Amino acid sequence: MSLLSRFRLAAFLCASLAACLPAVAQLSARTGPVVTTPHVRAELVAHAPEGVSPGAPLWVGLQIAHQPGWHTYWKNAGDSGLPTELAWSLPAGVSSGDIAWPVPRKIPIGNLANYGYENTVLLPVPLSVGADFRPQPALTGAAEMEVRLKASWLVCSKECIPEDGEFLLKLPLQGSTALHKADFDAALAAQPAALAQPGRIAIDGDKLQVRLDGLPAAAQGKTLEFFPETAEVIRTGAVLGKDWTQTWQGDAWTATVPLADQRSASPAVMPVVVALAEADRQPGQPAAWRAEAPVAGSWPSVAAPAQVSPALTAALAANATPPAPRPAPPSAGFVAALLGALIGGLLLNLMPCVFPVLAIKVLGFTRHADDRRAHRLAALAYTGGVILSFLALGGAMLALRAAGAQLGWGFQLQSPAVVAPLAALFTLIGLNLAGLFEFGRMAPASIGAVQARHPVANDFLSGVLAVVVASPCTAPFMGASLGFAIALPAGQALLMFAVLGLGLALPYLAAGFVPAVARLLPRPGAWMNTLRRLLAFPMFATVAWLVWVLGQQSGIDGAGALLGLLVCLAAIAWSLTLRGRTRLVLAGLTVALTAVLAGAIGGHVVRPLEPVATAAAGQRWQPWSAERASALAAAGQPVFIDFTAAWCVTCQYNKRSTLADAEVLADFDARRVALLRADWTRRDPAITEALMALGRSGVPVYVLQAPGQPPVVLTEILGKNELREALARL
Repeated sequence: MSLLSRFRLAAFLCASLAACLPAVAQLSARTGPVVTTPHVRAELVAHAPEGVSPGAPLWVGLQIAHQPGWHTYWKNAGDSGLPTELAWSLPAGVSSGDIAWPVPRKIPIGNLANYGYENTVLLPVPLSVGADFRPQPALTGAAEMEVRLKASWLVCSKECIPEDGEFLLKLPLQGSTALHKADFDAALAAQPAALAQPGRIAIDGDKLQVRLDGLPAAAQGKTLEFFPETAEVIRTGAVLGKDWTQTWQGDAWTATVPLADQRSASPAVMPVVVALAEADRQPGQPAAWRAEAPVAGSWPSVAAPAQVSPALTAALAANATPPAPRPAPPSAGFVAALLGALIGGLLLNLMPCVFPVLAIKVLGFTRHADDRRAHRLAALAYTGGVILSFLALGGAMLALRAAGAQLGWGFQLQSPAVVAPLAALFTLIGLNLAGLFEFGRMAPASIGAVQARHPVANDFLSGVLAVVVASPCTAPFMGASLGFAIALPAGQALLMFAVLGLGLALPYLAAGFVPAVARLLPRPGAWMNTLRRLLAFPMFATVAWLVWVLGQQSGIDGAGALLGLLVCLAAIAWSLTLRGRTRLVLAGLTVALTAVLAGAIGGHVVRPLEPVATAAAGQRWQPWSAERASALAAAGQPVFIDFTAAWCVTCQYNKRSTLADAEVLADFDARRVALLRADWTRRDPAITEALMALGRSGVPVYVLQAPGQPPVVLTEILGKNELREALARL
C-alpha cells in the first residue's frame, strides 16, 4: 500500500496542475496617469488654471471611458453594484475633498435598477493647498507636486468585474495645467445645483411624500428623474406612472415614491437629487438640483434580515456583483463559521466519495493494533496531509480568484483533464485492493525498503488523497462557511480551510490518541483480507461515478473512450504481475495497444461538450441563465433555482429524492414556479458569479425567488418539508 500512496500523490499533483494551468487575465496596473483594461480606459487628470499654490483652484479627477455596453456606478449604486473609490496619497500640506459626483443615469435591470455612468465620465475632486506645503524639487530642476491615486471600480455589463489601478501625476507648480479644462467644465456643470430651500419628505405608510420648492423655470412642468443619495431606502426599480407619481404646483415639485421592500436605512435627513430627462437638458444650463430634506414621521419597522438582500436579486437576475455587505460583529460570525466548517468537515467522512479512503486507513490501523506510538504518528501524519492539502486548495482558490479567475469549491472536477486521471487512479486502487497485483512485488526491493523506513509519509499521502476526493462534496454546514471564507482576509480564510481539514481528520485523529477509541477496533486476522477485497467495490463505484461525471462534461463518446482506456490500464497492471519473458512481451503489447488507443480516442475524453442553452418545449426544468431569470422576474413569476453539478454527490441525492418527489412537484405546478437548473459541472463564470453573490463558493445551493419577496436560500441537504413550507409562503 505504501507505493500506492506515492502514486496517489503524483496523480493528485498532476490533477491539481491541470486545474490551475488556464491563464488568467489580469488588470494592467502600471504606475502612470493611464490604466487600460478590456472594459475601461481610466486616466488621472488635473486642472490647475493658476498653477499650484496656496488658495489657487486645483482639481484632479479620475476619467473613465467605458467600452460600449459597460458601466460603473454612482455614490448610491442602486439595487446592485459598488461606487468607485479613490484613495489619494498627497504631499504634506495638501488635502483632498469629496468626489463631486456628476448626475448619474438610471440603468434598469429587470424590475430593479442601478445608478451609474456609461460612455465617458470624469469624477472631479478638489485639492486644497495649505500655506505649509513645501514642494520637492524635481530632477529637471523645476518644482513639481506628485499626486498618487489608488482607485477601485466595479465595471458591469451582463457580468461584473472588479478592477483597480494605481496612478501617478506630476503637476508643475508654475504655469497653468489646463489640458482637460473642457472635461472639468463639463463635469462640474453636471453637478446638481443646490436648492435654496431644503425640501420636505414625509413618511406615508410604505411610501415617501417628497416636496422640493424653488425649482427654476427651466425645470417647471418637466418630468424629473429622482436619485436618493441614501442607498436601499426607496424601490429603485419603480416605474414612473405605475409605481410612483410626480406633480407640479408652480415651482414646487411633489412626488410619491414607494419604499424598498427590504429597507436597510432610516435616515433623519435624506439628500436627494432631481434631474431633467436627458432629452430636456440644454448645453450650458443647469440640469439637476440637490436638496437635503428632513424626514417627518416614523419609519415603518424594518423586517428581519432576509437570507439574501434585494441587491442580490439583481445579481442573480443580471449576473451583477452585489454591494459589499455592511460590517457585522466579526467575532460571533467568524466563530460560528469556524464551528460550521468543523462540523462540515466531520460530516464529509460520511460522504460516499470519502468513506472508502477512511475505511482503508482503519484497515491499516488494525494491523498495528498494539503499537500506540505508531497510532499517534499515523494519526498526526494523516491529519497533517489533510490540513495542508486543504490549505493548498484554499490558497489556490484565493490566489486565482484574486487574479481574476472565477473558481469555486470543487473547481478541479470541472475539468475532464482532472476527472480522467482520478478515474485511472481509483481503478488502480480498486484492482490493488481486489488482489490483482501488489505494488511491493512489482517494485524493486530497494524501493520497498525505503517505503518501510518511512511509513509516516504513506499516512500523510493518504490524507492528501482524502482531500482530493472530499472537495466535490459540500456537506451540511459547510457551504455557508466556505462562502464566508472566500470573502474574508486571506489569513482568516485559510484558518477556515484548516478547521475544515481538522474536521475531516478528526475521527482518525481521535482513534490515534484516545485508547478507548482504538480498543473498539477489532483484532487483526484473516477477516482483514476479506475486508480489503470488499473495499475494492466502493473504489470501483467511485470510478463509475467519475466516468458518469466525465460523461456530463465530454458526452457519451468521452465516457466510452475513458472506459476503454481504463480497461487497457487494468490489462497493463495485470501484465506486470506476470514473470519472466511472458511479462516482458505482454506488458509491451498492452502498453503499445494503450498508446495507440489513446492516440485514436483520447481526444474525446478531454474535449468538453458545448453547453446546451435551450430545452425542449414542455420540459419541466429549464437551463438557468441571467437573461432567463431576469425575464421571469420581470413577468412576476416565482422561480426556483437549483445550483448543481454532476460531480456533487449531495446534489444528485437531492435531485433524486426531494426534487423528484410527486408532492413537491405538485406544489411547484400549483404555484406556477419556474424551475431553473444552473449546471456547474463544467466551469461557468456566470454561475460562479451568482454563487458568489449568494455568499457561497460551492454546490448544492437552492434559491426560491418570488416577486415582492426576498430570495430564500435553502439548506444543502434539501428536505421535502422545508421546501414545501417555503413554497407555502409564496
